Amino acid sequence: MYAVNAALLASPAVKASPDGSGAPSAEKRRYVREMFSAIAPTYDLLNHLLSVNIDRSWREHAVAQLRWEARPGGRYLDACAGTLDFAATLLARPGFRGSVVGADFALPMLRRGAGKANGRVLRAGSDALELPFEDGTFDGATVGFGVRNLTDLDAGLVELRRVLRVGARLVILDFTTPAFAPMRAFYLFYFRRVLPFVGRLVSGHPTAYDYLPSSVMEFPSPPVLEVRMVRAGFRECGHQLLTGGIAAVHWGER
Repeated sequence: MYAVNAALLASPAVKASPDGSGAPSAEKRRYVREMFSAIAPTYDLLNHLLSVNIDRSWREHAVAQLRWEARPGGRYLDACAGTLDFAATLLARPGFRGSVVGADFALPMLRRGAGKANGRVLRAGSDALELPFEDGTFDGATVGFGVRNLTDLDAGLVELRRVLRVGARLVILDFTTPAFAPMRAFYLFYFRRVLPFVGRLVSGHPTAYDYLPSSVMEFPSPPVLEVRMVRAGFRECGHQLLTGGIAAVHWGER
């Protein structure tokens, strides 16, 4: 069974850090969950405001790479689903008649997105490192701005691959850093100065919008992420830069 009660699966145990203590992973996991839970009420507003609504077109580009047309009645996963924008984007595609499960461990985010797509998204309160689904459950999966928040990126990629059927695609959308020097300079100024100020002002959270730029700076570059997807067992991997390299779409097949 792939359907999971939205009502809130218990969060699984945190995986240990390389030294076996579990502390660094546990600390990041707890911070990320509490942070996203706290900013859930203003999350959508700030996404659209801070990206000048470009985030909507990024999701459209990402969903186009899912190749859902091959199985329009299939079962799809939106992992690290947040307020279910990705799931709603897929459900809105003309001709799509399948089902979507949105999984996230920040339960207030899932609750905030409950009204999107007329309630057609099944919600699962679960960590992307330990998904509560059987092997080969889904005909495709998306992750929007979520994999860089995982305490173990490589383990997360392996877990996402596990729940896909053979031939199904994983599509990842996330921020990256532009390579073109003038664009990079403007981007870094905006990310480090403007975004944290506006984020704190609107959300009221003291650190959430400082975490965002720091997490992007630490995240693998698109070519490196592609290599790590290959190492996790994906094939036919590729990526596309969006808006001058501000964001990137990655894909790979099980």
